[in-house]
Amino acid sequence: MKYDSIGFDLDGTLWNAIDAITEAWVNTAIKYSLPQPSKEKMASVLGLNKVDLMNKLYPELDFETQMNFFEDGVVTCNEILSLRGGILFDGLEETLAELKKHFKLYIVSNCQDGYIETFLRFHKLGDYFCDSEHPDSRCLPKGENLKKLLERNGFKNSIFVGDTQGDANAARFANIPFIYASYGFGSVDRPDYTIKTFPEILDIVL
Repeated sequence: MKYDSIGFDLDGTLWNAIDAITEAWVNTAIKYSLPQPSKEKMASVLGLNKVDLMNKLYPELDFETQMNFFEDGVVTCNEILSLRGGILFDGLEETLAELKKHFKLYIVSNCQDGYIETFLRFHKLGDYFCDSEHPDSRCLPKGENLKKLLERNGFKNSIFVGDTQGDANAARFANIPFIYASYGFGSVDRPDYTIKTFPEILDIVL
């Protein structure tokens, strides 16, 4: 198939920012006098929307407090990442440069406001991507946001890359193939393709 575009999840697919994320949520937990989450706990909730994430981390809190906690964590996380960024996966920029010669590239992530922008700005990768999408106030499922981006750009033959079952489900909802980034944080049932390193994308799409 001749693809016209390639979409990417962010955490566990393009970079690893778990240290900064954990630090931000630990600092926020201290502020709220709540148990501090471990790095393993934070890794387990990456890719979830904010409602599901907070229900998994702090189910005992009422909804308003959950959302206030989340927004405080978001601000702290973006502040930390804007200062030191995350860890890009090996071969990322070189592979993106090659992919951009042939396809439109975009990002769809269940992240907070400003997170994608911080990633692009700190690592100077903005020129590689034509569009991005993340949950708005309606907190739509990832598949809905992926489909919205595809329709907005008129992409007819896209493929999506991610590291969790939620990413795979989103691709299936949008009726496009899925590449499982097995080097990331999650596991996936019956992906269309699997890569062990980021540059292996080239073997699939070119």
